[in-house]
Amino acid sequence: MFNSFLLTLYHVFLPISLPVIGGILLKRFKNWDTRPLSTFSLYILSPALIFDTLLHADITWTDVTGTFWFSIINLIALWALAELLSRVFHLGASEKAGLTLVSTFTNCVNYGLPLVLLAFGQLGLDKASVYVIGQMIIVNTVGIFFAARSEFTVKNAILSVFRMPSIYAAAIAIILRASNLSLPVALDGGISMLAAGYSPVVLAILGAQMLRPRGSVEPWKPNVRKAFWTGLAVRLAAAPVLSYLILTALQIEGTLFSVLLILASMPTAVNAVILAEQFNASPQFVSRCILWTTAASMIILPIMIVMSS
Repeated sequence: MFNSFLLTLYHVFLPISLPVIGGILLKRFKNWDTRPLSTFSLYILSPALIFDTLLHADITWTDVTGTFWFSIINLIALWALAELLSRVFHLGASEKAGLTLVSTFTNCVNYGLPLVLLAFGQLGLDKASVYVIGQMIIVNTVGIFFAARSEFTVKNAILSVFRMPSIYAAAIAIILRASNLSLPVALDGGISMLAAGYSPVVLAILGAQMLRPRGSVEPWKPNVRKAFWTGLAVRLAAAPVLSYLILTALQIEGTLFSVLLILASMPTAVNAVILAEQFNASPQFVSRCILWTTAASMIILPIMIVMSS
């Protein structure tokens, strides 16, 4: 067990740590502005990865339906848990919204996809692609609802989904697969080259983002501190346990089981603090949860990978 843990650290987390450390160093010593590269990643690299993976993915209809039901049930279970804990600890509306974001949304794209690729290979990435597309849709619809229920409109939610280029990339890939069509070799190779650049770029961006917790100089209010520790407990302990129970109940097995368990147990999504800042959902504690859950994941996730394998 311990040897497997060390091997996972060496083969999976050491490669991941290098671009992350590079991003941290650039932010620390060069005050790196990640916004241009984040835009490039969102509009070019991410669609290329989704398109390339879905076009060539080794997935079945059973994988798709299993992933769909797991995503929905897991989302409802975590939302209900956040609601319950908010009432138990008498959190305010802002902290309650922030806790819901922390509990339900994981960094399955920027951090999860490179991790799955290294831990489970191309087959794992294939299985992850369906889950990731679903999470992109959920974050831009349900995520907005969680962050600002009073300002939520169905029209804005739908428009936010159609602003994501990865959705179009996924749709085109699905159409090509259903039609048994293929791209010219040169074009397919170019898209694959862009897809290969996704992992190091987004991991470097993640490193830079870890170095700048927002609102850290402000004194903490009692409710914010309670929300922070509750969010850590949910994301690091309750979420993996719930995911395991749901996957077992759905009788999902094999590589898909391992991939979904790891993706659902990832640290809090960076997008959560963006929504929290936009809708005043206690961004102070959300940003700290992102930092600390990401740091803790370097220990927790290797153990989970060894156990799930």
